Amino acid sequence: MRIATRFASRTAASSMVVAALALVGFQAAGQTASAATTKASSVVTCTTTNTKLTVTEVSRPINHLLLKATNTGSKPCYAYIAPFLRAGADAQAPLPWAEETTPQAVVTLKPGQSAYAGITTYSPDGEGGAKEKTLGVFFTDRKGGATDKEKTLNLPNGGVFFNSAATVTYWQDNAADALSW
Repeated sequence: MRIATRFASRTAASSMVVAALALVGFQAAGQTASAATTKASSVVTCTTTNTKLTVTEVSRPINHLLLKATNTGSKPCYAYIAPFLRAGADAQAPLPWAEETTPQAVVTLKPGQSAYAGITTYSPDGEGGAKEKTLGVFFTDRKGGATDKEKTLNLPNGGVFFNSAATVTYWQDNAADALSW
């Protein structure tokens, strides 16, 4: 009988140890998940409020502009998808996004870092067009909708010619990729 009692006691004790270890592991996993959630929630969406936007003309490739968004906030921000751009105050629709420029992941900007989008202003294949003096910029949210307020930028050289072939790239983490397509 003593052997059976000792065996039952050892079995019960080892079961308690396993349960205790499982509980500690579960709590640690919960703390890790909690820390990951806290970290993820500290990243915000890039908007015209927490970034500085500039647009410059580039020498190569021709017919291109470079849009630069620099995080001026205190938290990292996600530059989702691509910007909505309105070439000129009377534009009826945003420039189409160049789908072939979709990056592998969402561009994340730490404070002080920049994201870039290349803008093709015209092509000989395009139709119509006009010289525009301003560029309206909206950021997108994770679902592809416009965020925040529009930021209106003055275009270089007193204006830039846009026609129906104008497009914009997805946000890239460097200027070379934004201008390489």
